[in-house]
Amino acid sequence: MSLARLSVELVPRTPEDLINEARTVKTLFPAADTLNIPDLMRFPLRSWDAAKLAQPYCKRVIAHVRAIDIAPDAPLPGANQPGLEEVLVVHGDPPADLSRRTYPNSSESVIRRYRREAPHLRIYAAFDPYRRAPWQELEDVARKKDAGAEGFFTQPVFDFKLFDLCREWLKNETVFWGLSPVIGPRSRSYWETTNHIVFPHDFDPTLEANVAFAGKVLRELSHTQGNAYLMPVRIKLEQYLPPLLAWLG
Repeated sequence: MSLARLSVELVPRTPEDLINEARTVKTLFPAADTLNIPDLMRFPLRSWDAAKLAQPYCKRVIAHVRAIDIAPDAPLPGANQPGLEEVLVVHGDPPADLSRRTYPNSSESVIRRYRREAPHLRIYAAFDPYRRAPWQELEDVARKKDAGAEGFFTQPVFDFKLFDLCREWLKNETVFWGLSPVIGPRSRSYWETTNHIVFPHDFDPTLEANVAFAGKVLRELSHTQGNAYLMPVRIKLEQYLPPLLAWLG
């Protein structure tokens, strides 16, 4: 068996960088059939505009949308964009620039708007097992499903036991399981400080160990035709992606 879908997350720093990375994925990692693109306030290129640039290299592109950025009377990003079929709605962190306007939207309220105003789009929501108590996160999952979410993207996981537990919690849901390399102490500190990740005691922050962990998860997901996305943070695509092909058979 094989994965149902495998995505690579690309950061839209500039149009040129995005196109180059989309080409790299297409050339070096043909196993990926999807790209997903976050919407990051520190860069001027919005995710849905980046999706247009990436589509010549990968037809299935998922644009992230930050709920707190959408004005109540503003058009929904990507709602009428040709070729865009899927979006991931996240709540969004407050901007570092306090002059930037945000709105008191919940993820559910924006998902509900997409379902009402752009029913042709497939809507995903976020799941984060590290953020708070599991029962609270699972209550959010239920609310997001009620609002119209058809699947979930997880925070990257770094512990196979936690991955296995979360699979049980999200059984029968469409889930893209996140995998991201953590190379060296600075990278580990970033994840612990920013995203409150709790690493297992035997976690090894080397490239080889990260590839082996991601490969193990991908192989496990292939047994049930699951979905995954790879988020190569602070590492070149050429270093991380090709070694994973051996794990995909």
